[in-house]
Amino acid sequence: MFWLIASTLVAAFMATAMIFVRMRASRRPASAKKIILPPLFMSTGAFMFVLPMFRVEWIQVLEAVSVGALFSVFLIKTSNFEIREGEIYLKPSKAFMFILFGLLALRIVLKLVIGQHVSFGETSGMFFLLAFGMIVTWRVAMLYRYLQLEKSLSENKITCKESLSRT
Repeated sequence: MFWLIASTLVAAFMATAMIFVRMRASRRPASAKKIILPPLFMSTGAFMFVLPMFRVEWIQVLEAVSVGALFSVFLIKTSNFEIREGEIYLKPSKAFMFILFGLLALRIVLKLVIGQHVSFGETSGMFFLLAFGMIVTWRVAMLYRYLQLEKSLSENKITCKESLSRT
């Protein structure tokens, strides 16, 4: 029971930190690097599977990653970019905070339900995979949108320079 409460508090702290990080990120221009790095950093958590207590069956991996990808739809819908002063910025969304806390509450409920039937280690492994599946899917969608906007922006700059050179 201690580990369940402790892991829930850590998840709540991380969700709160994510909101503040997201708010700060909207003040600086976005970049492909800033979009790609968080899932890479999170991937180090997969070392937990070295320990037998955290290992899960392949069907559980598929389930957890699929649910994570499904949850990411809410994050994808609220992650938009805008162009300001010739730079691409992440546009802050008021709904993001509510969605993040809603997903956290849903994860806690799922964790409580699943935790009654599955060991703590397996539950932890599954919820790591859920979170990883959610973040990777969300960030891939963000990267795709960012690169499209960046391409459009660079094409517009080239067109602008060409028209200026003709005059």
